[in-house]
Amino acid sequence: MTTGGGQHVFDETKLRGIASTVADARTGKDQRDRVLDPIARASEILFGVIMALTFTGTFSAATAGREELRSMLIGVIGCNLAWGLVDAVMFLMSSLSERGNYIQTLRAVQTAPTPDAAHRVIVGVFPPLVASLFTSDDLERVRTGLLGIADVPPRPSLTKDDWAGALGVFLLVFLSTFPIVIPFLLIGDLHLALRVSNAIALTMLFITGWVLARHGGHNPLWSGVAMMLVGLVLVGVTIALGG
Repeated sequence: MTTGGGQHVFDETKLRGIASTVADARTGKDQRDRVLDPIARASEILFGVIMALTFTGTFSAATAGREELRSMLIGVIGCNLAWGLVDAVMFLMSSLSERGNYIQTLRAVQTAPTPDAAHRVIVGVFPPLVASLFTSDDLERVRTGLLGIADVPPRPSLTKDDWAGALGVFLLVFLSTFPIVIPFLLIGDLHLALRVSNAIALTMLFITGWVLARHGGHNPLWSGVAMMLVGLVLVGVTIALGG
């Protein structure tokens, strides 16, 4: 985005691009960040599944009646509803804090007394391994690009993407509950419903482990199995304690 005088207007996505690669700093290319990346999506689903398992794992199909089943379902849905709201608020707070950090970094570069001081600020934004690859010319190009950004907002504010992200976080946590509770609504035999519910939860754990491993450079199969084992241990412990 530019003004009539040719100066670059402050844009968070542009600053993110500059802070990500020197190529973006040189070209000024805007990058639209996804509201939630795959790791974030998998993590939110994982939290929701674990929370639901803590309720279904303590549900005793042998002695439970319809009232106990109703209480368990209300507990599962209510807990994940509350957790989804809390997680969504934390997402907004994190976005606001992160944007404030971007503004502070930009101001620090623009008000640095010397180019070398500005370079040190820029280097601090990058991981050490990446920063070690930059030459003085690279850092100077980034500094020049940041100096051209005008109309910096006095304080960070939330954008529609932030609100969309918070809604996404809430829905991921809350909706991850339903595949686990649906068997109790469709299957009359509580023993069978509980086993089907646990099987669905473990499958979801395997999938989240698989996704996290693929983006973390680990073995997806083993990570998926490890995540399932965590679920099995959780269910096993709660059953042993009378669930």
